[in-house]
Amino acid sequence: MLRIIDSYYVKSAVEPADYPASAYPEFAFAGRSNVGKSSLINLLTNHHGLAKTSGTPGKTRLLNFFLTRYKIDDNEESGFLQLTDLPGYGFAEVSQREQEKWRRMVNRYFEQRSQLKALFVLVDIRHRADKKDIMMLDMLRIRKIDHCVIATKADKIPKTKQKKLLADLSKGLGLQDVPIYAVSSLNNTGISQLTDFLQSRL
Repeated sequence: MLRIIDSYYVKSAVEPADYPASAYPEFAFAGRSNVGKSSLINLLTNHHGLAKTSGTPGKTRLLNFFLTRYKIDDNEESGFLQLTDLPGYGFAEVSQREQEKWRRMVNRYFEQRSQLKALFVLVDIRHRADKKDIMMLDMLRIRKIDHCVIATKADKIPKTKQKKLLADLSKGLGLQDVPIYAVSSLNNTGISQLTDFLQSRL
């Protein structure tokens, strides 16, 4: 099982020329503003405050890069992978001009980041499939970028109802063979599935 044992913030960037120069395997996190990307990164890395969280929609307007060191099972050797927090999307509080800037930023990232192994699309398990999330998933399919869906805030829903909600989301998002996991940053639900997915894509 993959365990992240160390992590730190590298830099924030907008333009490809400013991206970190490392060629480590990279995994990115995308989703609507305040869906829980930063909280999930903090939980995954066991580093509270690594990714800054905010109650203000659209606060993350940059690509934020984090470098992590990991071990698998009891192996003494460690490896490195990079995590990228993409800017949130879809809030009415943010102008159309700002949203268009974000779209261009993310598109450039997809085009230029050859070491990107997979992308995690975060959605709120309590809400129905959203057209912004569907657009993101369509973009990933067109670009043939490996991905899975993370249904956050699972602690807000009884376990007896989670299976149906995941099935409804999967159908609404048109996932077909794309995996979807219920995750909670409060009680660690689904984290082992997430690390298994990471390990399988290294």
